Amino acid sequence: MPGLASFGKTLVVVGAAVAALGLVLWLGGRIGLGRLPGDVYVRRGNFAFYFPVVTSLLLSLLLTIALNLLFRRRW
Repeated sequence: MPGLASFGKTLVVVGAAVAALGLVLWLGGRIGLGRLPGDVYVRRGNFAFYFPVVTSLLLSLLLTIALNLLFRRRW
């Protein structure tokens, strides 16, 4: 069945992508991502709010560069 084989390949690719993302997040936590200057963390009593502004900007910039290099089309 060609449809089932294609679905299996898709599951493998998605699984590999999730595993790679997990590895990046795990290693990123060890090198300080998520605790950069500019990340907002407010704690009041039993309430805590965390918004990683600078970490989000940095990851967005790195992913934009990586994906542009990866999918660059030459005309």
